[in-house]
Amino acid sequence: MDLESTLDELYALRPHEFTAVRNQRAAEARRAGDRELAERIRALRRPTVSAWAGNMLVRREPDKVRPLISLGEGLREAHRNLDGEQLRELGRQQHLLVGALAREARQLAAEEGQSVGEAAFHEIEATLHAVLADPEAARQWAAGHLDRPLNAPVGFTGLEAGAGATVRPARPARREPEPPPKSPPEPEEDAGARRRREKLDRARQDAEEAERQAREREQAHKEASAALERSQAALDGISERVAALAQELEEARERQRQTEREHRDAREEAARASRAARDARRRADKAATVVGRSGAGA
Repeated sequence: MDLESTLDELYALRPHEFTAVRNQRAAEARRAGDRELAERIRALRRPTVSAWAGNMLVRREPDKVRPLISLGEGLREAHRNLDGEQLRELGRQQHLLVGALAREARQLAAEEGQSVGEAAFHEIEATLHAVLADPEAARQWAAGHLDRPLNAPVGFTGLEAGAGATVRPARPARREPEPPPKSPPEPEEDAGARRRREKLDRARQDAEEAERQAREREQAHKEASAALERSQAALDGISERVAALAQELEEARERQRQTEREHRDAREEAARASRAARDARRRADKAATVVGRSGAGA
């Protein structure tokens, strides 16, 4: 037993299962003589519903982790280098992706029989915003061992500057001067700007792909839910029919038992009548024999 495998096991459990299994693992470590591991396991905290749902998203949909982290890298770069218009575009993608992933986490929880209320849903969104804002929060989330929701740094929304960030406002529209007779060549894009642009493009592509996958997952979930409802309705109908047939069968068996009793009684009555007839015949034959003998002696 080691701490990492125990973390993986415990934080994959539903919240109400956590405490009992944690205590069991701590006791096992203590019996094995590893008091330090036992204490560390014993200190682990039961996850909130929102933290557990976020862990579920990491475990069940690992392909969604990288796009969100990539978008976070792009957003943090945007806070440092881009103008307001570009930052607002990334903020729009952030809003769409966070909403889609939070809804998917709630659906995964529902599939496990765990409801996620509005407060917990907003905590899931807060965790995803923290992942976008903070590399350390992204690392914690990607490990899948959260016990509490995460919070983004103050001021980081994807739409405005965070601490220490400088965002250049969008330039107001102005009248373009008449072009000179011969335009000078435009300056070449420097390497740093090109890298930032390429990184931003990748972040946008990752966000769009993750959003597309989330929409597909939501649609598949809706279709599966509809199919489940239809199947449940069919099962309920069949169950009712089986119950009716079972009742009919029991009634038929009771009629069979009653008929068998009546048949047995009739057979016994017929046997008694047969014996009585034989006895009567013997008495009649005996009486006739006596009468015959008497007549012969007269």
